[in-house]
Amino acid sequence: MNSPDAPRHSRSPQPGQAVILVTGIQASGKSTIAQLLAERLPKSVHVRGDLFRRMIISGRADMTPDPADEAVRQLRLRHQLAASVSDTYFQAGFTVIVQDVILGVHLAEMTAMIRSRPLLVIALAPKVSAIAEREENRGKTAYGTWAITQLDDVLRNETPRLGLWLDTSSQTPAETADEILARAWDEARIPGQDT
Repeated sequence: MNSPDAPRHSRSPQPGQAVILVTGIQASGKSTIAQLLAERLPKSVHVRGDLFRRMIISGRADMTPDPADEAVRQLRLRHQLAASVSDTYFQAGFTVIVQDVILGVHLAEMTAMIRSRPLLVIALAPKVSAIAEREENRGKTAYGTWAITQLDDVLRNETPRLGLWLDTSSQTPAETADEILARAWDEARIPGQDT
């Protein structure tokens, strides 16, 4: 039993295997949180969706605010590959944490591509000011052709509210992982799936 002074989300993770899909805009903490979750869960895998984009050596078409058809085709290919890899690891008995920037209509498409259940969706949605501060302190730059406010607008206004959405602006990565582990199995399941 937890003491009254214990952190609010200090429960141990829910039992059972799942695919956990972590999304959010660049610098929202997806990679860090996905890695922390994988490290805290037994028999787990961290699938980084961007790896499939980086595998294209020649002919890569990156997403922009006004993307070419080929960029959208390659984005959907990347999502299909991440979904397939996630399902394969899940079938082999692993809990899978898959993370990528999956916004707008692509989020619903991705949840349909992943066949394994339960599927838990986590959307990291810190404030724009928190993203800007994180971006400034990172060793890499995520925002080239995009403005932070553009992607934040797509997240908040064009992305379906599937799963558990968290404003992680004032949380440490460990606190965010704690909250996900405490709430996801109850609150992050996509609509219409069997329990």
